[in-house]
Formats: sequence, C-alpha cells, structure tokens
Amino acid sequence: MAAIPGNIETDQQPPMTVPLRHFVVALGFLLAGSLVGLAIGVGAVPGLGTLAHVHLLLAGWICITIMGAMTQFVPVWSGAVLHSQRLASAQLTLVVVGLLGFATALMLNALAWLVPFGALMLTGFWVFIYNIARTLATLDGYDVTERHFLMALGFFAVLTVLGFFLATGFTRPVFAGVAVTRPNVVAIHATVAIFGAVLTTVYGALYQLGTMFTQTELRGVDLYLRPVEEVGHPVGVVLLAAGRLADTELVARVGAVLVLVAALAFCTVLGRKLYEMQVDWTPMHTRYAVVVPGLSSWALVTAPAWVRAPTAPANLFGAAGSVHLFVLGSIGFVVFGTLYHIIPFIIWVHEYSGLLGLEDVPMIDDLYNDRLAALDGALLVAGTAVLVLADWFELPAAVRGLGGVLVVAGILVFGANMLLVIREHSPHSVSQVVLGRRFTGRDGAATETESA
Repeated sequence: MAAIPGNIETDQQPPMTVPLRHFVVALGFLLAGSLVGLAIGVGAVPGLGTLAHVHLLLAGWICITIMGAMTQFVPVWSGAVLHSQRLASAQLTLVVVGLLGFATALMLNALAWLVPFGALMLTGFWVFIYNIARTLATLDGYDVTERHFLMALGFFAVLTVLGFFLATGFTRPVFAGVAVTRPNVVAIHATVAIFGAVLTTVYGALYQLGTMFTQTELRGVDLYLRPVEEVGHPVGVVLLAAGRLADTELVARVGAVLVLVAALAFCTVLGRKLYEMQVDWTPMHTRYAVVVPGLSSWALVTAPAWVRAPTAPANLFGAAGSVHLFVLGSIGFVVFGTLYHIIPFIIWVHEYSGLLGLEDVPMIDDLYNDRLAALDGALLVAGTAVLVLADWFELPAAVRGLGGVLVVAGILVFGANMLLVIREHSPHSVSQVVLGRRFTGRDGAATETESA
C-alpha cells in the first residue's frame, strides 16, 4: 500500500462530503464533456459546441477538481482551518449552475444567456479564491506548494474576469474602441487558464504528492531545477499572455521558452522521484508516470512552433496537433492519478483511521478495485495514444472516433471505481454526497454537511 504520511493535519480537514461533492460533480462534467466531444465528431452538436466542449472539460472537470482538492488539502497540508465550509459548498453550487447554463446557451446559440450564467460562474470562482486565500492568510510562511497555490489563485482571478468580458462580448460591443481585439483577449484568457491556473496548481500539488507518496525528498539536481520552474513558469506565463495580448512576438517568445524550460525541469524532478520511490506502485504512481513522458514530449514538440510563432492561433495550447497530448496525456493523468489517492484517502481517514489497532481495517489502497484500475488505465492510455497519433498524422475521422470511444470507456470504468469506493465505504450514498444533507455516521453519531 502507499505510505500514510505522518506529517499532515487530518484534524483540520473539512467534512468528508465537501471535497467529495466536488469530485463527483467534476466526474459528471468529464463524462458530459467527453460525450459532447464525440457528438461533435459526428456533427450532432449545434451552435458553439466546441466552445461548450472545452468549458465542460476545463472549467467543469479540471477546475472543479482543483477547487475540491484545494479545499481538502490546504487545511491538511498547511494545518490551517478552512475559512468557511459554507462558502466551500456555495462555490460549487454557483459554478455548477453557471457552467451548465453557460454550456447549454452555447450549444443552443442563446448567447444572451451567457451573461447571467457567466456571472454565476465568475461569482463561484471568486468565492473559491476568497475562501482559500483567507485560509492561507492565517499561515506565518509559505512552502513551495502554498506559493504555487497562491499564484494559481491570482491566475484564476484574472482568467474568470476575462472570461466574463468575453461572454458579454457575444452580445455587447465590449471591445469596441479599445486597443485590443477579441481574438487577443481569447488568447490571453486561454493562456492564463491552462498554463497559469491549471498547470501552476498541478506543479504545486505534485511537489507535495510526488515526494510524500514516493517517500522521497528533493535532493541533488532537484534543488537546482525547482527554482527554474518556480520562477520561470509564472514569469513565462505572464510574458506569454502579455505578448499574445499585445501581439508582440518577442515578448511572447521569451515567455514561451520559460514555460517550456520550466515544464522540462519539472518533468525531470518528478521522474527522479518516481525512479527513487521507496513504496509499492499504485494507480496514482502509474498515472503520474504517464505524465513525465506526456508533458516532456509536449514541451519538445511545441518548442519549434512556439519559438517560430508563439502568438499564432494554431499554437494556442502548443504545437498544432498537441492539444490531446497536453490536456489529456499530461494534465488529465495528473487528475486521474490524484483522485485514485484523494477519494479513498478522505474516506479512509474519516471512517477507518480511528480504528487502527482496535480491529482489522482496510488500507487506503484496499478501497478501490485493482482490476478496474488496471482496465481504466489501459483504456485511457490507449485512447490518448490513438487521439495523439490521429492529431499528429491527420488520420481519418474513424480513427479519432475510436480514440474518443476508448477514452470515454476508460472514464466510465474510472468513474465506476471511484463511485464504488463511496458506495461501499462511505456512510453516505452518492446522491447524499452530491446534495449535502445531515447524515448518520457508522457510529450512529449525527454528522452534517453544509449546503449552500
């Protein structure tokens, strides 16, 4: 089994169902976004379906997962009490309602509704930013993970405001009479979102998880590579975004190089920790092992395109044809791997940790089904590989469709495994976790999940 760290403050964590609710809802958005993507491939999605697909996956799956993870692990890692459990529930409700309405409006071309639903999303994300920032503000100092999280919160603040302006711009002349154009604002919004908010959070979390659950520490060359990433990445994101906003290739090129060098530096650190690992491999570790070649390959493939034309729309997320490699093969596998630990961990701490030494209890890695984990891993790797090859070599649509089907199948198996963990080991049903009500725990004591 994976090691259970002794230096985390589990007494500070929020009620079990607060982060679990985020993760279950995020899985729903992952499935919805994937199905919309398949439907786009056969021309079955009307309106601005591609934009809806992107927001369901990035805002719905990845960002809501980040919201739940920070809500759980900032108190646990930092030993700080979460500022407000009610705000943690309210943030999810606001983002979910806003995103569902936003994606629906895009697919129905009901663009006037983008403004109110966008405002709900904006409010939800800002509630999250405020809640985590207030929690971190109680600390006397910040470690590398906390510094990354603070930077990510800043990126979240910027991207959500830009997103609201873009949503408003569909029906109102927001960009009339100003020096920047809508395409430039789209570019900076996407840059700050994926490389600023998301990738900064990923780096920060993996500095903790990559050492904690391999039972290793940063040493040797790691200590020189960490500042390369910690300084180079955020500075690179700001310069890349600024260059794209002003359409200044020199500034964007410097930022692009910094982002790519930081990615390669981080991959080296993570790869070394996996190589030095002192515990048995788990699904979390195997999925992190996919991230190292995935992210480093993306950086190497993207380097020529970004050096040549960092502001070109075709190179928004990297070299042309590298979107699936980056979003699914890199960031996606971080999320899959982390959830294979965090969902069982939350339930195990609440339900079983207090019984150690008193009776036989399962360990964290006993809570999920190993066979399902192996199956979803194989499906996701195979599907990602097919999609990446289809992107690179412009293979027929049928091949791309096959990759999409394999990924959706992997998502279904992964989701089933995680939901079975909740069903079999949590005192709350999946529906109770999502809705958030007063429950009775295993010991008969009343416990409460605050809902918005």
